[in-house]
Amino acid sequence: MIKFKNDDEMLALIKERLNTCVIGDILDSYGYYHQILLPQIKSVTPKHPKIAGRAMTVLMIDVFGPQKKPFGRLTEALDQIEKNEVYICTGGGKRCAYWGELLTTTAKARGGVGAIIDGYHRDTPKVLALDWPVFSMGSYAQDSIVRTQVVDYRCDIEIGGVTIHNGDLLFADEDGVVVIPRDLEEDVLEKALNKVEAEHSFVQAIQNGMSSTEAFETFGVL
Repeated sequence: MIKFKNDDEMLALIKERLNTCVIGDILDSYGYYHQILLPQIKSVTPKHPKIAGRAMTVLMIDVFGPQKKPFGRLTEALDQIEKNEVYICTGGGKRCAYWGELLTTTAKARGGVGAIIDGYHRDTPKVLALDWPVFSMGSYAQDSIVRTQVVDYRCDIEIGGVTIHNGDLLFADEDGVVVIPRDLEEDVLEKALNKVEAEHSFVQAIQNGMSSTEAFETFGVL
């Protein structure tokens, strides 16, 4: 079984050698059929199209008008982001932006490696200038202060039928976002690396004249 010295080593390997497609395929083989987030959640930072890190889960709700505690527990959540964590949030009716310049600045300064927003972001030019990966459903100028707040963090959340536990391994690239359950991650990553090698062999065989039928029978991938 594959073993990593630390998360730094593991996350670097994932970003260099793997992709969401092959990881999703391996999760299917384990019976985890719903581990890829909604396709509307995409990279909004072209220079940084990948995220690999541990989920720091955040739950939001709708509010209507000024609140006694604006933004709820948002600043609490931001202030305890740790190295290699990904701020991932969901909840409410997406009536406003859930992410922006100041949140990006804070998460980056705390050692976070990206944000995945089940909703919208704003401050797009300034977010891009911060040179840090963000995934969302797109941009929306509407402020959140009278429309939403954070009610909990480091809790179980669900996005599009996918359950995310705090600390789960997340990987995002040009094809989407995949959630790897923590208790399966080493097995899944090892098999994903093996599948990448098999796909490379498949391509070489096809280029050398092998039929797709024979290549599938030989390498077991398609």
